[in-house]
Amino acid sequence: MLNGKTALVTGATSGIGLGIAQTLAAQGANLVINGFGEPAAIEALTKELAQRHGVDVVHSGADMARPADVEAMVAQCVERFGSIDIAVNNAGIQYVSPIEDFPTEQWDRVLAIDLSAAFHLMRVALPHMRTRGWGRIVNIASAHGLVASTTKAAYVAAKHGLIGLTKVAALETATTGITCNAVCPGWVLTPLVQKQIDEGALRDGVSVDEAKARLLAAKQPSLEFATPEQIGGVVAFLCSPAADQIRGATLSVDGGWTAQ
Repeated sequence: MLNGKTALVTGATSGIGLGIAQTLAAQGANLVINGFGEPAAIEALTKELAQRHGVDVVHSGADMARPADVEAMVAQCVERFGSIDIAVNNAGIQYVSPIEDFPTEQWDRVLAIDLSAAFHLMRVALPHMRTRGWGRIVNIASAHGLVASTTKAAYVAAKHGLIGLTKVAALETATTGITCNAVCPGWVLTPLVQKQIDEGALRDGVSVDEAKARLLAAKQPSLEFATPEQIGGVVAFLCSPAADQIRGATLSVDGGWTAQ
C-alpha cells in the first residue's frame, strides 16, 4: 500500500496515465495528475478520484515541453504534499512520417515531450527523493523503445532514449532507496490508438473491427490489447517492496510483440 505517499503522473487525464493514476490512488497515494482537457471534465475527474479512493488529488496543467512548467509542477507537488515520492513519466505524443519528409518542428516537439520532459522531471524530483531516502521513478516507454517501426523516427528515438535515461538514473541511485525502471507497453486501446484505428478503417475502406484486428495482427501476437489498468498494476508493483531490487529494468506489457 502507498498510504502517505505522493505520486505525480504526467499525461494522466486519459488513457494509460489515467489508468496508472487510478491504480495508485486505489493503493492510497495522493496524486498530482498532469494533462490537458476541458477544465470542467478535469475538475470532475479530480473530485471523482479523491472521493472514490479517499485521497487528495490536484491537477497541474503544466506543458511538458516547457522545462520551467515542469519545475513549477514539482514545486506545486512539494508545497501541497511535502514531498514527491513517485514520479511517473507517461506524457507522450506521436507524429508519423518518413524521415525525409519529417517536419523538423514535429521532431523537436516529440523529443521535447517524450524524452526531455522526463529528464527535467527526474532532474527536479530526485533531490526531494534523496532527502527522504525513498522514491520511485517509472518511465512509460514503449515496445518502440526496444524495436523500431517505419515512419515513427522521432517516437522510436525518444523511447529508445528514455530507456537509456532510465538505466543511467538507476545506476546513479543504485545504493539508495530510489529506483528507476521503464514499462514498455505494446498496443493499448487508448483514445489515441482508437483514433489511429478509425483513420485506418477509413483509409482502407474496412470496418473498425477489421482495422483493429489488422493493427494487432501486424505486431502483437496475443491479438489482444493491453489495458491502462494492467499498465497501472505493473507501475504499482514497481512501487512495492517486492521491487526494491528491480533497478534499470524494462518490463514489457506487449502481448509478445518484442518476443518475436
